[in-house]
Amino acid sequence: MNFSDNKPLNRILNGLFVPYAQRVPDVKAVSTGMKNLGLISKQEDIVNDHIAFRTLGIPHLGISSFERIFLHHGYIKQDHYFFPKKKLDAYWYKPPHDSYPRVFISELKVGNLSKQAQQIIHHYTNNILDDPLNQVDLDNVDEVVTFLHKALWELPTLADYNTLMAESEYGAWVLYNRYYLNHYTISVHELPAPYHELVSFNKFLKSIGIKLNDAGGEIKISSDRLLRQSSTVAQSIQATFADEETAEIAGSYVEFAERLPLPQYAKLPKEKLTNSFRREGFETGNADKIFESTFREQISKHS
Repeated sequence: MNFSDNKPLNRILNGLFVPYAQRVPDVKAVSTGMKNLGLISKQEDIVNDHIAFRTLGIPHLGISSFERIFLHHGYIKQDHYFFPKKKLDAYWYKPPHDSYPRVFISELKVGNLSKQAQQIIHHYTNNILDDPLNQVDLDNVDEVVTFLHKALWELPTLADYNTLMAESEYGAWVLYNRYYLNHYTISVHELPAPYHELVSFNKFLKSIGIKLNDAGGEIKISSDRLLRQSSTVAQSIQATFADEETAEIAGSYVEFAERLPLPQYAKLPKEKLTNSFRREGFETGNADKIFESTFREQISKHS
């Protein structure tokens, strides 16, 4: 995960990661623990499997707007995923080179919410009359990074946030956090044995006090059993709402992924296993439970 050189995509990713890492103490806790074990010598040694973003599916916003940043910088749109209970759509994007993380972008299908929830969201976003990325030079790294941390709508009131929370915790998260980086993901399979397996890595995480999302089990396993994922429970942040109201709400979190080799490549030595030889993409069943890393039930259970 070395974004230190001056290539535009590296600078964009670094512009996202630095404030995210400052806001999510588990990032440093995990990397420090990995250093102490001798798994890495510095944060940049970690291979980043993917980064994820949440959006609102309304005109001029959502996936169709946000994806433009990554498509412009060489990413290729891949599979579609649908989460009926959470009313979400998502796609993943293949990076231009294996040295970059995959990107996972989801959006709330706002039109499927109750009238009250829709009214709350539109109250804050109805002044967005054009895709805000039309005003951004996608080749200008500073403009892109500024956009990713820009307030596209006013802070919600705590009352509106809580009302939306009751129906869509995902929607409430986006309404407050906007395009903030939702999580980054450590590629566990790239680590030395035995920590290259999620079972062992999770034992290490718990030994240093990391709290894991146990929705659907601590390890979420794909139907083909080749993609295994875990995540921390989002750490709470002190949020300031409109009218200076404050409350503790879910921030961002860290994910961990183990991608096993495809059956035909299972006997290849580890050093020869590129991304194309391992299980690619995502799994709806896994991701559905990973979303709950920011949900109140997980946070209160582990507080």
